[in-house]
Amino acid sequence: MHASAALGSSRAVPTLPALEPVSIPVRELLPWAIFGSILLLLAIYFVGVEEGAAAIFNTMYVHEFVHDGRHLLGFPCH
Repeated sequence: MHASAALGSSRAVPTLPALEPVSIPVRELLPWAIFGSILLLLAIYFVGVEEGAAAIFNTMYVHEFVHDGRHLLGFPCH
């Protein structure tokens, strides 16, 4: 038997205290949920609706930028 194995067996294993989740009040969560929803809707608009013909921007830059993502998500564009 090695000396390191004998030393390792006599060590005590440290135990960590149990972690409990922190409760977040709805008043603090609601503004972040609204902000995230607005960002999500804006992203869906640019990927799914912005075609470039009759849209916010008169160029096709947004359309070409999100073109592959549009097909990946199932939005037709041709």
